[in-house]
Amino acid sequence: MMFKLKSMPYAISALVATGALAGMSPAMAQEAPAQAQPMQRVVVTGSLISRADTETPTPVQVLTAADIQKSGKTSVAELLSDLAANGAGTLGTGFSGAFANGASGISLRGLTVGATLVLVDGHRMAPYPLSDDSQRSFVDVSSIPFDAIESIEVLKSGASSLYGSDAIAGVINIKLKKNLTGTRLTVEHGDTQHGGGKTRRGSFSTGIGDLDADGYNAFITTEWRMQDLIMVADRDTRGWANRDWTGRGGNNLTLGLPTSLNNFLTAPSTPFLYNTAGAGGANNAANFQFLDPSCNYTLYRAGGCTVRDTVTFIQPPTKNVNVLIGMTKKLTEEWEVAFKGSMFKRDSLNNRGVPYTYSPESFAGNTTLVNGVLTGGVNAIPSTLFAPGAAVGSGVTNNLGGPASLYGYIPGAAPERTTDNSSTATRFSVDLTGSAYGWDVSASGGATRVKTKAEYSGYINRVALYNAINAGVWNVRGGNPDALVAQVAPYFRNTLESTLNYADLVGSRELMQLGAGPLAVAAGVHWHERKQNAPPSSLTANGLVASTSAFTIGDETNTAAFAELRATPIQNLEVGVAGRYDHYDTYGNSFTPSANFMWKPMQQVSVRGTFARGFRAPNPAEVGNAGSFFTFNAIDDPIRCAQGGGTETTIPAGTVPTSCGINPPYVQTTNPELSPEKSKSYTLGVILEPVRGLNLSLDYYNIKINNLVVTRAGNDPSFVPDWVRGAPVPVQIATGNGDETVLGTPAVGPILYAASPYINAGSTKTHGIEADVRYRWRLPSEMGAISANLSAAHTFGYETEVAGVSYQLAGTQGPSSVGGATGNPKNRAQFTLGYNRGAFDATATVNYTSGFSTIDPALGATDCASTALDVGGRTYFRRLVQPDYYCNVSSFTTTNLNLQYKFSDHLTLRAAVLNLFDKEPPYDVATYGNANAQTSYNASLHQAGAIGRFYSLAVNYTF
Repeated sequence: MMFKLKSMPYAISALVATGALAGMSPAMAQEAPAQAQPMQRVVVTGSLISRADTETPTPVQVLTAADIQKSGKTSVAELLSDLAANGAGTLGTGFSGAFANGASGISLRGLTVGATLVLVDGHRMAPYPLSDDSQRSFVDVSSIPFDAIESIEVLKSGASSLYGSDAIAGVINIKLKKNLTGTRLTVEHGDTQHGGGKTRRGSFSTGIGDLDADGYNAFITTEWRMQDLIMVADRDTRGWANRDWTGRGGNNLTLGLPTSLNNFLTAPSTPFLYNTAGAGGANNAANFQFLDPSCNYTLYRAGGCTVRDTVTFIQPPTKNVNVLIGMTKKLTEEWEVAFKGSMFKRDSLNNRGVPYTYSPESFAGNTTLVNGVLTGGVNAIPSTLFAPGAAVGSGVTNNLGGPASLYGYIPGAAPERTTDNSSTATRFSVDLTGSAYGWDVSASGGATRVKTKAEYSGYINRVALYNAINAGVWNVRGGNPDALVAQVAPYFRNTLESTLNYADLVGSRELMQLGAGPLAVAAGVHWHERKQNAPPSSLTANGLVASTSAFTIGDETNTAAFAELRATPIQNLEVGVAGRYDHYDTYGNSFTPSANFMWKPMQQVSVRGTFARGFRAPNPAEVGNAGSFFTFNAIDDPIRCAQGGGTETTIPAGTVPTSCGINPPYVQTTNPELSPEKSKSYTLGVILEPVRGLNLSLDYYNIKINNLVVTRAGNDPSFVPDWVRGAPVPVQIATGNGDETVLGTPAVGPILYAASPYINAGSTKTHGIEADVRYRWRLPSEMGAISANLSAAHTFGYETEVAGVSYQLAGTQGPSSVGGATGNPKNRAQFTLGYNRGAFDATATVNYTSGFSTIDPALGATDCASTALDVGGRTYFRRLVQPDYYCNVSSFTTTNLNLQYKFSDHLTLRAAVLNLFDKEPPYDVATYGNANAQTSYNASLHQAGAIGRFYSLAVNYTF
């Protein structure tokens, strides 16, 4: 089967064609009449009242267990990231530099992971203890196993009136299996075509008891999954993973290569000493003393001592072990109790950047956490200059004629800075359901916890290193004893925990006949207690190492009461209202009402709409005891680089080049006076069923969030950073003669940080349209059946207000301050075409993301050239003119193919190819989500392209 689709217009054209075919050949579209089945009532996410019709006034996308299996994916995170409604701010596992490294979160409508509520079986789950950007709480979907899922319901409407805080953009309700009989075994193996990323998965499920016949059911399902890493080195023949940009109008960023960007002083493959006072500076070979014969000045300047990046990741290695146990017992004909216990464990190794190096800047001091308080200039080294004839550690003497600085990679430490992240999510729940006095009653309680253990390596204790060098016991070329290496490059750990315990009581019933149907009511109460204990790591807390993580310590208690009414006042018109009152012990009270309707003027047409208020309560990271570092747009130091960085060949006299184009850190502080974010949203849509088997829905959405919780820097026009500076130490200063520099001491030291508290300011508004089209028809002569589905989303506008000015960000890189500058494409779509005949099933899935501009107007960028000064371009085009080509990110389309054959009632074989046509990711020089690896692709939107073609084969056996 060959199937290639290059863009969303082709997908729409294909679907229109199938619809026309159905209209011309109605006989083909007819399905065999189904036998009458007893009417079953279900509760759909977005309502508390059961219904027979799954089409609701609120748009809900349902992914069944069969849909999940046919996707060809091997993890829930991969599956949900392809949702058409998923947008800017999504957190993917390829984002190696994230605060919440290793975890994955979904951002419906591009309103961040903090505005999308993720439920498990309709109840809240403890969030990941490391918040996204150290601010936004989210549930880590990467830890939820495939085989435990019954279905996933995606509610695309504000739902705070029923679910409370965070349900601004929508709700993702992951429903786990309720019962299971028999035994099922699955083994799966997958591999990439271009190296790395091998995946193995196995699962086992078994259950006993028939709930109706035996009065009980008990089951267990387990899953094991291991995914190998993909190194940047596995893909560095591709342009987007190669650091040399000279052939593309940019700079050569290869590690160890001397250029004007680093004053021709950088760490090569072997260390060297540099005479900081020598005539001619870095252009004079006499000022260099190389400490290993494998490198000399000529080779160094010619790029012969560079270092290949063999340490940073495109995809981290992960291992998942998951267990779900469930038991349901009938107590009477009307009452039953269900228990579930689960343990989902994920291990991942997350890269935080290339190794530390010797250099004057590396000893300038830490901006770090000391006793839980963010502090700058801790453990600064007074001088890193070695006098002529002085020993430089063990076995090395400064043979140059002046004071020397040391450059090179620090040997003996881990080959990269990593965080070995082990996260275990546990959940225990009890649900009692039944009927009493005319009410359908559900009482639930649960205890959930996410515990993360982080093990850090590759970080340097600068004071220990400095002391060891000056004591003459550290060999700067390597070969140091393990005990000494352990002092200089300590291995340390941290434990972080997030808990959420909840209780819910809900009752529903029909009160009376009202007009053309019953008046139904549901009412309930909710309580949860949440605690987040994510302290700083041990060596960060005392300032010995820098910037390993942020910290958050805090708790909240929420009590709420809510109610919902639904009626059919006239024939074919359903209306509903709901409201919820929440009390938080952190800030106070919120009331959020909603209303909806669905009118069916004829059998083939329905019109629906919703209105809802919503809110997001300030979380512990915003109002508790918390702190973190963050950066946004690049600046030139107002004192040390007052005239800018100059050009490629001329730097203004008196300029400190290393202080130009910097991203100075801010210390993010909390604010206990914050009030919640508040939203208003509405949807208006139509559902059409023009012919049998064809279902189309089109919904317009409009969401506005006011009172945003944002940092003061960049959002308050009156804010002027109070820069905290380190002590002035000798550095290279431009002479004004081309790019020549000499050693000197500036009037002020380098910028260390500035404090920036959270405030309520600004707003975000987004509006767009979402379509869902499904068609299924049977072919003649027992030739099987074909199904097609298109899920598409188009953003009309995404406006944000910053410091009193409104910016249009749809189709741009903005908001760059959210989740790694993931980009804000206007169009996303997923088209699925399936064919089934007897035991054979084939499914092709096409995922489309439109292009967008790398310009972020909210950061002041007005044209292509200006993007290199904020987010766009980073160092790719520093001091150069960024080519127009790189000011736009191209559209991206991938096709996945899944084939399945059922040999018998017991044995099924499945084969899948992801990224069937091996599409590479488009260039995105503005994203910083994978800045650690210095790769120029968008890890949140285009990760499938970086991985490349992926094959998998699975065998399933049931008995």
